[in-house]
Amino acid sequence: MSKRSVRPGRPRTAAKAARTGARDKAPTKRANGAADQPAALGIKLKHARMVLGITLKELAERAKCSESMLSKIENDKAMPSFGTLHRVAKVLGTNISELYSAPSADDRIVSKASERPVLMTDNLRTGKGIQMERLIPYSREHLLQGNIHRIAPGGGSEAIVHAGEEIGYVLEGEIELVIDGRRHRAKAGDSFHFRSELPHSYKNVGSKPARVLWVSTPPTF
Repeated sequence: MSKRSVRPGRPRTAAKAARTGARDKAPTKRANGAADQPAALGIKLKHARMVLGITLKELAERAKCSESMLSKIENDKAMPSFGTLHRVAKVLGTNISELYSAPSADDRIVSKASERPVLMTDNLRTGKGIQMERLIPYSREHLLQGNIHRIAPGGGSEAIVHAGEEIGYVLEGEIELVIDGRRHRAKAGDSFHFRSELPHSYKNVGSKPARVLWVSTPPTF
């Protein structure tokens, strides 16, 4: 009598492992069913706060939430509730939709010399004899601001203070920087950098126009 071949069944442990693996590969979700927050949310919040020039403590007080929680949110270690995010966005002058929006496409990788706008001043650097040639197209998503400062002889800026960091390279001429009350001379070929929280100003002390490549983060305008 021939024996009927029997196809062995799949071991229960293997089936269980397969189901577990499938669950491990599935996208994680919060308790309310929403997917994890995008990694860009934290840096967008921090960027908006720095542009506004306020500390974590100040933001926490205005948004009525804890400073430690805001720190975790900025570092993508915690997910804010809708109410918290709404209050924070309101203080920062933005909205939830903008915080979660994808970066806008900007095809201008190269800005032609004839196309770059020249500004007479900005909302911080008031002064005389100053023109600024914008190197980076304006966008609220950019973390850098780059300009070529054209400074007439004797021209200069008033002292300002804001959040961030700055670096410069003197292309032509000679300028005097006043950083936190200390004076520094910089000629063509010299570079400089400083924390923007320190009171700072500059002046063209030469007899010819000066040109300075100036980069700062975050943007101030």
